[in-house]
Parts: sequence; structure tokens; C-alpha cells
Amino acid sequence: MLRTTADNKHDLVTQIVQQIKDKILEGSLKPGERIVEIKLAKELGISQTPIREAIRQLAGEGIVTIVLNRGAVIRSLSAQDVFEIYSLRSSLEGLAIRLAVQNATMNDIKHLEAFYREMELKLEDDSIESLSEDSSYIHRYILKLSKHELLEFTFQPVSFRITWVNRILGRSYSKRQEVEEHRELIEALQKRDPDEAERIMRAHIHRSYRGFLAIGLIDETELTRNEWI
Repeated sequence: MLRTTADNKHDLVTQIVQQIKDKILEGSLKPGERIVEIKLAKELGISQTPIREAIRQLAGEGIVTIVLNRGAVIRSLSAQDVFEIYSLRSSLEGLAIRLAVQNATMNDIKHLEAFYREMELKLEDDSIESLSEDSSYIHRYILKLSKHELLEFTFQPVSFRITWVNRILGRSYSKRQEVEEHRELIEALQKRDPDEAERIMRAHIHRSYRGFLAIGLIDETELTRNEWI
């Protein structure tokens, strides 16, 4: 049953949208699979009306497709989708770090430096299997330091798609890769050079995208284009 303290219909729909997104990311709703409104309503303990509204919102975000005689179906991501997600991410996060370099206080940078040192220490901790959340925190913090509310808002659906792509394609990084790949972002902030910081961020994200191609997770022949830097 959906646990909610929602005071109005909008809040309830927002929570249902998040529930469906969580199911997509955990793999219980897969690309090409239909969302059965009656089943989901029973599972969440609510009527079908807010579920239909949530589905319309997800369709507007391009996460589900409404198919004749089938209803709402989880969208399958193509090689072109992956290109579009990562090229847009590059532009948005390139702007974010450019602004962060100009806006960050010494305390902000010291915070990230301390966080990164803790991340390095986790390399020796065998009980910690992944540092992907640590890496995500660095990116989120840089977005926060941009002090650009519209940029942060615009990035939210892109962030979901990035996680979605990684889960579908099974892209993962070793702990050492996570540490080594994110050192350059900390150093870029320390240097306080907006042009250099943007270049480093865009190259950082482009390298992640090229990794999908290098290990054959997406087919380059399906792309109409595949470079942006």
C-alpha cells in the first residue's frame, strides 16, 4: 500500500510517479512491459484515477508510451536515446561546473575535498562494494554550487534517465575507477578556471558515453551521430 501523507491530489500523483520510476530502476518494470492500472492500484491501495494521471505525466516525460489496445508501456531506450541523454548531460553539467567554480566558497571546496578523501579510504574497505553513490553525490553537489535553480530543475529528469540507462545496459565501474575518474572534478574546482573546468566536465561525461560504445553495450551503427566534443 502506498504510504502517503499527501494533502492534495497533486502530491499523490507525484508520489505515484516516483513509485513507478523506482520500479523501473529496480527492474520490476522492464522496457516493453505494460503498466497494469488495476494491479498497481490494488498494490498501492488507491483508485485508478491518480494512477492514470501519473501515467500521463510519465508519457509526457517520455518514460512510457501509450500503445493502442495495450495501454501504457515502459519505453525501450535506443542507441540514439543514450546519445541524446549523455550529450545533454554534458552541456548541463558543463555549465554547472563553470558556475560552481565562480560561486563556490572555500568551505564548499573543503567540504568536497574532505568527502573525496573519505571516498579514497573506502577503497580499502571490503564491506563497501560500490562507490557509485559517492560519485553521484559529487555531481549533485556541483549542481548545487551552480546556484542555478532552473538548471537543477532541468537536470532532474536527465538524472533519472542516466540511472535508467546504466541499469538497463549494466554499466558499472570498479571502486578504483570511481575514485580516479572523479579526482579531476575536484581538482578543476580547486583551480578556479571556468573554461578548464567546463572542458574537464564535458570530457569526463563524454568518456563515460564512449565507454558504452567501447564495450559494445550500444551499437554505433544505430546512431545518426555520436560525437559532440
